[in-house]
Amino acid sequence: MSDKKLIYQVNKLMKENKELTEQISKLTKNKDKLTKKIEKMENFLAALPPDLIPKGVKTKIGQKKLRFKMATIMFIDMIGFKKISEGQNTQDVIDELDQMIFEFNKIAKKYKLQKIKTIGDTYMCAGGVPVKNSTNPLDVVLATLEMSDYANTLAKEYASKGREFWDLRIGINTGVVKAQASGKKRISYDLKGETVNTATRMASSADTGRINISANTYVLVAEYFVCKMHGRLPVKYEGLIEMYHVKKLKPAYSVNRKIGLFPNDVFQVKYALRQFSDLQETILDKLEKELPEYLYYHNYKHTIDVVNQAELIGYGEGVSDEAILLLKTAALFHDAGHVVQYKNHEYYGTEMVRDMLPKYNYTQKQIDIICETIMATQLPPQPKTLLQRIICDSDLDYLGRADFIPVSNTLFDEFLYLNIITDLNFWNKMQVKFLTGHSYFTSTANNLRDVNKEKQIERIKELIVWNTYEEREEFYVEVKAIAEKNKKAKL
Repeated sequence: MSDKKLIYQVNKLMKENKELTEQISKLTKNKDKLTKKIEKMENFLAALPPDLIPKGVKTKIGQKKLRFKMATIMFIDMIGFKKISEGQNTQDVIDELDQMIFEFNKIAKKYKLQKIKTIGDTYMCAGGVPVKNSTNPLDVVLATLEMSDYANTLAKEYASKGREFWDLRIGINTGVVKAQASGKKRISYDLKGETVNTATRMASSADTGRINISANTYVLVAEYFVCKMHGRLPVKYEGLIEMYHVKKLKPAYSVNRKIGLFPNDVFQVKYALRQFSDLQETILDKLEKELPEYLYYHNYKHTIDVVNQAELIGYGEGVSDEAILLLKTAALFHDAGHVVQYKNHEYYGTEMVRDMLPKYNYTQKQIDIICETIMATQLPPQPKTLLQRIICDSDLDYLGRADFIPVSNTLFDEFLYLNIITDLNFWNKMQVKFLTGHSYFTSTANNLRDVNKEKQIERIKELIVWNTYEEREEFYVEVKAIAEKNKKAKL
């Protein structure tokens, strides 16, 4: 075999190997996505009563074995039944215990925790079960602080009457949890695994009346709560793990700086920013499933891009954390209305906002600002507020990026399918005019993208085919006039 043929064969094999590697990578990613979707659906179905599950839907409900990558377990050991019952009617003591558990259940419901089981004088609930979320460590600690405060208030009341009260030892741990659901009309959950075992050991190692959390939980909540190291606990296969007592919310995040029980508005914004990842996952799943396939540009990838750029430009413009939250949320929904229809999709996106965001504890004022910000992305953009200027720049950020050509090609393919544009040469001319007349509204976007945008104009000009010299000159005169008008507008 000649050297040329050998080189040809090697190059061919290398190309085939590269293509196969890319296919394997793509298939692996698709498999991971499908696995996550299946797991999410099975968890959702397991939380439904069987009579609400549509007929013909095949599930593993008979087994109802679930797995949660991050759940937070709270275990409370209520000590003192024998001591309290001495000299008292046993039934009265049991009624008092039931009343306390009733209040605990109310608090758990408030923070969307799942009650697991109550056996005698122990109480357990979990965050992130059965609905997965990224805020469950915060939810559990906040709920536990309220439960502890309620128990302390009752203890003082009983002490004033010369009566004994329950001593509580509380343990919290975060980690992977296996669950088994059971029941028909009312689903209950039995949690198992080292995460649960460690939570119970956290409770048994806690000082009376203290909330003892593991290092796993500590790293997720330490930013917001006053914590003090309590010691180390030997755990099988893990060695010594650190324990911390949670005392209260940090003053910066508490309505009452001294008590540190209830979170203030600053905390709520921080919480919402963490919760945003759950909202984003929900919306991106919806876009991936429901957007028409011909939306080559206005797809979920574009949404992710605009969310990221809104955050980048927002911080560049020095806006507050709350403004970042509103910007990212507006960016997430700004094209979501395409699942309804192409025309007026901005309006349909605001309808989705008004329907969904109250469930995520956004205020009415925040929702109104988000909707106004979304509507500002309608072409031609005419933003009135800083947030509107930022999202408009985020939406068209690609105009000044190195990937402008491939991104704009996806928009051309979309327009071609919809018969909005049918000629590539006409499209390139239109792009030159649009870029020439476009200006970013924020100094951050101008600093980041404006220079590159000028380069894009020159690149597209080279792609245009001219029938006559006169046609070319006429076009350049028109473009020059657009540039002059844009320059005056900037001044």
